Amino acid sequence: MIDTARYYMNEAQVGAGVRRSGIPREKIFITSKIYHHDFGYARGYECVQESVVQLDLGYYDLYLIHSPVSGKKKRIETYRALVEAKKDGLVKKIGVSNYSGKHIDEIIDAGLELPDVNQIELHPFCQQRPIVEYCRAKGIAVQAYSPLVTGQMDHDVFRRLAKKHDKDEAQILIRWSLQKGYIPLPKSSHPERIRSNAQVFNFELDKDDMDALDALDEGEEGAVTWNPVNEP
Repeated sequence: MIDTARYYMNEAQVGAGVRRSGIPREKIFITSKIYHHDFGYARGYECVQESVVQLDLGYYDLYLIHSPVSGKKKRIETYRALVEAKKDGLVKKIGVSNYSGKHIDEIIDAGLELPDVNQIELHPFCQQRPIVEYCRAKGIAVQAYSPLVTGQMDHDVFRRLAKKHDKDEAQILIRWSLQKGYIPLPKSSHPERIRSNAQVFNFELDKDDMDALDALDEGEEGAVTWNPVNEP
């Protein structure tokens, strides 16, 4: 899985890297997002087209609205553009990011299809439980960005569990995310760390481990990124 966005300005580089890899396109799941500066129906659809051209791999597997910033009218117009792009084969699935339940309710009230995914900040310090529960009730997959707390992993609980399972702190956090039913999106520019972050399927956190991590939740105060889930 590769997670990119128009805001990151690297869609072309992602496409080039996939082509150089020799891995068949259908074996790689690629996501991009539209930023609030480009919200609206006409501009939104145009941005999806531009993203597909930049990627140069035919389509995106998933395309998201990057945040709820901009207000209800623009949010709905932009989501309509994603629905149309899906119908036209530019993207296979559509979704949102940093949305709370009230923002998704707007989509439902507009008579539009539910998002396939909601991508939100998720880690033991910021567990966003109301949003997670809402998405689960609606059958919306939850992707966890910043699952490694942007590298802020110097915590007694993380160290203790890493020692217990003979893993590193990042692997503990990714495993927690997986066992919670999330789709974690760990980020690294180091090949050895990328490989290590994938080595999380040969152990399991027990109930005491999960309870200890769950107890670290600080609500909104635990966020380490912009986390604009409360946008009006």
